[in-house]
Amino acid sequence: MIQPGSVAFDIDGVFADTMRLFLDIAHEEFNINGVRYEDITCYSLMDCINMDPKIIEAVIHKIIDGEYSVPLKPIEGAPEVVGEIASRNSPVLFVTARPHLGPIYNWMRSILPIEMDDVELIPIGAFEKKADILLERSITHFVEDRLETCFALEAVGITPILFKQPWNREKHPFMEVGSWNELASLVAI
Repeated sequence: MIQPGSVAFDIDGVFADTMRLFLDIAHEEFNINGVRYEDITCYSLMDCINMDPKIIEAVIHKIIDGEYSVPLKPIEGAPEVVGEIASRNSPVLFVTARPHLGPIYNWMRSILPIEMDDVELIPIGAFEKKADILLERSITHFVEDRLETCFALEAVGITPILFKQPWNREKHPFMEVGSWNELASLVAI
């Protein structure tokens, strides 16, 4: 069992259903139809979906800046499991490659069943910087959806747990979970 204080989490694609939000914004604001969640088979959207790169960039900026009207939803079960983890050990650590927290902080505050004092959100601006923060905090396990980041974490002794998504279905050696219920079964809560 993983101890609650030794695990941390990514936000986008693990806690927040950001890719569905991406598709919803593309549909609602740019009239893009026909791209399915399952079509997002790589992390670099420009490499795997048929969409104008300028629209992809515009949607990503809208997500980061919170400039959208369709709702961002959590991955099913995420708020409840984070609440359980926080009841055993807080703060629960989230490390994101977002350049700044922006509106994601207020969104998480509205979604989580705990006080924000029980959560720590760290925006680092680059995937490559996650390992440094995790090592500083003595985190042994990190839940991530970006396969490349998992390899980098493993290289420095952090055990990645890959959160299954269509964009990380390449062969890999990592433990993986497909839901927050599966994840909860690995953590001593």
